Amino acid sequence: MKALKKILTSKSGELLTRLKIVAAILMPVAIFVILSGCSESPKAGSPEADAADGQVLAKKYCVSCHRFPAPELIDRDSWIKRVLPAMGRQLGVHVYMDQYFCDERSALGTAEWLKIVAYYKSIAPISLPIPKPVVAPLKDWAIFSLERPKKINASVPAMTTMISFNPNDKKIYTADAASNLYKWDSQLNSTLIHHFDSPVTGLNYFTENDTNTGIITCIGTMAPLNLFKGKVSLFNLNGRTKNAKPVLITDSLPRPVQTVAADFNKDGLMDYVVCGFGHDHGALYLLLQQPDRSFKKMVVSSIAGGEQLITGDFNNDGWPDVMCLFAQADEGIRMFLNDHKGGFITHTLLRFPPVYGSSSFQLVDFNHDGKPDILYTCGDNSDFSKVMKPYHGVYIFTNLGNWKFKQTYFYHINGCTKAIADDFDHNGNLDIAVIAFFPDLKYHPEEGFTYLKQAGPNKFTPHELPVNDYGRWLTMEVADIDQDGYDDVILGNFSTAGRGLINQTGFTPKWNTHEPIIVLKNISGKKRK
Repeated sequence: MKALKKILTSKSGELLTRLKIVAAILMPVAIFVILSGCSESPKAGSPEADAADGQVLAKKYCVSCHRFPAPELIDRDSWIKRVLPAMGRQLGVHVYMDQYFCDERSALGTAEWLKIVAYYKSIAPISLPIPKPVVAPLKDWAIFSLERPKKINASVPAMTTMISFNPNDKKIYTADAASNLYKWDSQLNSTLIHHFDSPVTGLNYFTENDTNTGIITCIGTMAPLNLFKGKVSLFNLNGRTKNAKPVLITDSLPRPVQTVAADFNKDGLMDYVVCGFGHDHGALYLLLQQPDRSFKKMVVSSIAGGEQLITGDFNNDGWPDVMCLFAQADEGIRMFLNDHKGGFITHTLLRFPPVYGSSSFQLVDFNHDGKPDILYTCGDNSDFSKVMKPYHGVYIFTNLGNWKFKQTYFYHINGCTKAIADDFDHNGNLDIAVIAFFPDLKYHPEEGFTYLKQAGPNKFTPHELPVNDYGRWLTMEVADIDQDGYDDVILGNFSTAGRGLINQTGFTPKWNTHEPIIVLKNISGKKRK
């Protein structure tokens, strides 16, 4: 600019020459300004402009049902071919022969939807990076030994849908996809208790007049359909009786998976809360018992995907509350505080993107500060994006007070299904038992079961037990089945040999397809002696 100033203030008479020189200096500056402006404002209708508009539209429409799903969460192929078409249907957008069109109920036009597709297509990665463990897992049996059933029916496939330990009779109860309920003794001998109308997915217990009673939740249909065929019943578990029949509490539920009991309105009668997982439609229900022993069914939440329930007095007001993990679309953990009027006030504690595949949670005080922390897993990989994901695994969310949480631990496990914290070795620290129904079956099947031994605050040493040849673990329970003072781990085998629930190609299952359960016997007590 000093050169420019000198030319303009020169007293020489060659004005034309000076002007030409000025133009030569200013021209590159003008060109730079023009080009800079073009790069900041993509031309309307260009792929860049469509993607930019699509980001705005996605954040407007996609959050109407759930937390915003960032493009980086799934690979590009899954977005384009499966996830976006499924999301579009919720907004009245359909695809036919690779062409999108909107119906009369759609809140947006086809051109807008195509911009959303352009946004995800331009940002989503071709593949997802899978993290490697910071600490290599140990390949051993840790503090466990293997126990297997003494007798099995080799003609019946192992399709265990539920495992539960009854603290009243100290027996293991399991259910299968054939709608059978079994009781197991400590020697792993089984007895058929009852054949229900549909598979049992939940079982709670209580005793009344010396009767060993189970609260039975039957899903109605295993298939992901919008059918209301589920039931909740009471059943005498004392033994198999020829004429034994369930006592119906309620029916017409959307694929219920668990029921919990408490006197929610404090009238002296037992009430129930049941989560109807559903499919596109589901709900959380309160079943208030009436004086005539009938039940009044009320909707607590109309969110689909209710998967796991916990009861407790969470605000210390003397009234029972409920906490629920939702695992479909609007994934998250919500607390329902009793309003003392036969209803609940909803508080969202944690919310996750709709592709996480939330699978379990537990309230447990890891740091011994008197405030319950949250142990959470995600890894359901049976929907529209069946690739392995870097965020699948085990999480600890530490309670900061007033039910506010901060993530303090994560351990990656592909297809993680459930985690249970327990002081297995009685050293005062909580360890974690973890199963994964969708592990890397082809290259890392050992992550099907992992024992995380606590080595310090938010530090765990992983042990991968060699049990992958004995089954494929969908369910898990922790209990002291032999009453030696040390908790054992019971694993339920859902051994699908078909391709329906196997996401990887070039893989042939080799696991046992007939043993419904195995037990990991805790031998740490013997080691102490």
